Amino acid sequence: MKITVCRKAHFNSAHKLNNENWDKIKNQEVFGKCNNPNYHGHNYDLIVKVTGTINEETGYVIDMKHLKQVIQENIIKKFDHKNLNLDTKEFEHLNPTAENIAVVIYNILRERIDASLDLKLQLYETERNFVEYPA
Repeated sequence: MKITVCRKAHFNSAHKLNNENWDKIKNQEVFGKCNNPNYHGHNYDLIVKVTGTINEETGYVIDMKHLKQVIQENIIKKFDHKNLNLDTKEFEHLNPTAENIAVVIYNILRERIDASLDLKLQLYETERNFVEYPA
């Protein structure tokens, strides 16, 4: 029997959508106001979903205190109140779209959560716009 446990987290980040290989005109045409030269920010909500079997000894799929700590140490401290384009190595040459942010977060967490557990996440950029990875 498999069950999914979820942990919600929140962080605020600024970014600018920009393709380094395009000129200013094309970036503005494709990304519009998200290409603001002075950046813009979002209040991101992250939902981390871990699926596995319940451990008979603990009753847990994963210790939620441990999951909270992994998210806090590896995601929130890294991205909260940061300019993703300027302050993080992950997005130095990677366009910080919601899709790319989700994949980066997933890869960071995947390294730190037991491989026997399935991992999925949802990243909300706004109330209405979110991505889910893996699909």
